[in-house]
Amino acid sequence: MIRQDKSILHQSILAFRQGRYLKIALILCATAIAVYCGQDLPAVYRKPYGGTWLGYTLGTLGALMILWLMLLGVRKRRYASGAGSVQGWTSAHVYLGTSLIVIATLHCGFEFGFNIHTLAYVLMITVIASGFFGVYAYLRYPQYMTANLAGETLKTMLLKAADLDRKCKRIALDLPDDVNAIVMASSKRAAKHTVRGGSFAYQLAGVDPDDPMRQARDQLLQIGREIPAGQAEKYKQLVEEMARLVSLTDRVRRDLQIRAVMQVWLYFHVPLSFALLAALSAHVLSVFFFW
Repeated sequence: MIRQDKSILHQSILAFRQGRYLKIALILCATAIAVYCGQDLPAVYRKPYGGTWLGYTLGTLGALMILWLMLLGVRKRRYASGAGSVQGWTSAHVYLGTSLIVIATLHCGFEFGFNIHTLAYVLMITVIASGFFGVYAYLRYPQYMTANLAGETLKTMLLKAADLDRKCKRIALDLPDDVNAIVMASSKRAAKHTVRGGSFAYQLAGVDPDDPMRQARDQLLQIGREIPAGQAEKYKQLVEEMARLVSLTDRVRRDLQIRAVMQVWLYFHVPLSFALLAALSAHVLSVFFFW
């Protein structure tokens, strides 16, 4: 069984082992740039391009790197694998994936056009750009989720919200009919469009300013002066409980929003990666069979 240093497990992927893969990526890019600038081209070539020995070398290196980078998803699902930690693979994925910008650009010799070769390049840049957002989300969203949950789980917050809803309706029964009607109507509307039962777009939108319970709370605050003195305490308790319910519902929506954003990112990043693989295959085949 492989044992890992606990201090390494708590490192950021960007700082994994003192930035090991950042250094490798920088060395790789610096070497590629130095060789590109120093290559001695035959007179027949006006400028460097993908058909030179360096172009083929960088192209082969870039293609192999893309294939290896796509194996991260496989590595994440092999929990007992001894092929390095997931944290190390992810760190390498970030830095070596970014270095592809330099490798691929030097490979094509800054030549672009309306063809399958440039399509592969554009897809690669798009995948890398989406990966930058993934890195941001990977580093920031867990903190946001932890702070938002405040030691609870999504399930417990939903159960608490249901309890608060029932409590508000019980309190409202002891108050004037118009107050009771506001609470019952808002609860009924909220039940038809729950935070979990709403559409994916609704979850992605996050906190809803038109939430029925929020509107009910605001309505009750407006009619507060009309409440009989003998029911003022009950009325105050109702408003407080509804405020708690609104706050709790907002936290649930924030949690669902973060999860939805991450899901959208995966639906974008992964298919784009396979599209890149297809375009890369077409690029390689066209070069070796038609050129």
